[in-house]
Amino acid sequence: MTKPFSTQFPGAFTFTFDKRRQASSPTGAGVAAQARPGKLRYLAGLALLGIALAASAPRARADDAPKDLPKGLIKIVVGFAPGGAADLTARTFAEQLSREGVKEVIVDNRPGASTRIANSYVQRAAPDGLTLLLATSPAFTIYPYTYKNLGYDVEKDFRPIALLVDIPTAIVTGVDQPYKDMKEFVAWAKQHPNNATIGLAAQGSSGQLGTIALGKAIGVDFAPVVYKGASPMLVDVVSSRVSMGWDAAASMVPLYQGGKIRFLGLSGSERLASLPGVPTAKEQGYPQFEAATSFYAIFAPAGLPDKTAAALEKVFLKAARDPSLVKKLQDNGLVVKPMDHAQLAQRVRTEQAFWAPLAKQSGIQFE
Repeated sequence: MTKPFSTQFPGAFTFTFDKRRQASSPTGAGVAAQARPGKLRYLAGLALLGIALAASAPRARADDAPKDLPKGLIKIVVGFAPGGAADLTARTFAEQLSREGVKEVIVDNRPGASTRIANSYVQRAAPDGLTLLLATSPAFTIYPYTYKNLGYDVEKDFRPIALLVDIPTAIVTGVDQPYKDMKEFVAWAKQHPNNATIGLAAQGSSGQLGTIALGKAIGVDFAPVVYKGASPMLVDVVSSRVSMGWDAAASMVPLYQGGKIRFLGLSGSERLASLPGVPTAKEQGYPQFEAATSFYAIFAPAGLPDKTAAALEKVFLKAARDPSLVKKLQDNGLVVKPMDHAQLAQRVRTEQAFWAPLAKQSGIQFE
């Protein structure tokens, strides 16, 4: 027996082709003969209306994009596994770029080594604008001081394109844990110092430095557990295999909304509009995480031509002004805060100056 063949068009409809139905159905001429004149006029009217709407509907065209954009498939490389805040940001911007006339944009996840695999991959790529890095700020502002052999030079190997979003971070725990806020967690950690662990999506991050500072303040040596991204780390947070986890708040929101994790505190000095009931760690008396808000930015390999860099900067900044993109990322705990290449370069330098002495004081050094 011949089985129907079904094709799913994403976001549209399912078309089913069944040879049995075709054999028993009237031919095109038969359908026309059976149809009433009024029905034919109705169908013809719908067809003309569809053509008119299609012709008048606004849509992105290739010539809407800057002329100096690279020709071909653009890859946004992400140093984390799918499912986290970085992946969400990259895919949201890729979708918006396609609406702006940049037709061929994909996200390329290359997790591992605290994003250094992805960073080195982009560093070695041809400077043609087709391979871009969605960088998380610690890779450029902290890693130069916490890794002995980073594998790349922040100043020499990359060209800044645009800063996209600020990333408020969060300290979270599983709902089965006995503590519900930072004060209760600190009290528990003092009583159970051998079980005080922190899950991290990247080693040598601002969250790790904040945890080291917190540990020194309360007399607890937190043991870091490093994962290849937020998603695997959160699996262990939900199951209470680690006592707390730290990463971008955006990576945590879906699990928080689903009642799987509990927020203990946020970075920064102000609460998030999307999480008004969650206090910052600072307002609970623990300022060690105040500066742990990171950012995601686009970088290209050094040597990218000026015209191509300017064109890429233009489309990313335009995408960042789209209200639907802003709302989607804000609802997921991210703050869209676009900056041009010069502002991005200055922010990197400013944060390097802030983190360098703290990294030195921490004494952590990775290979």
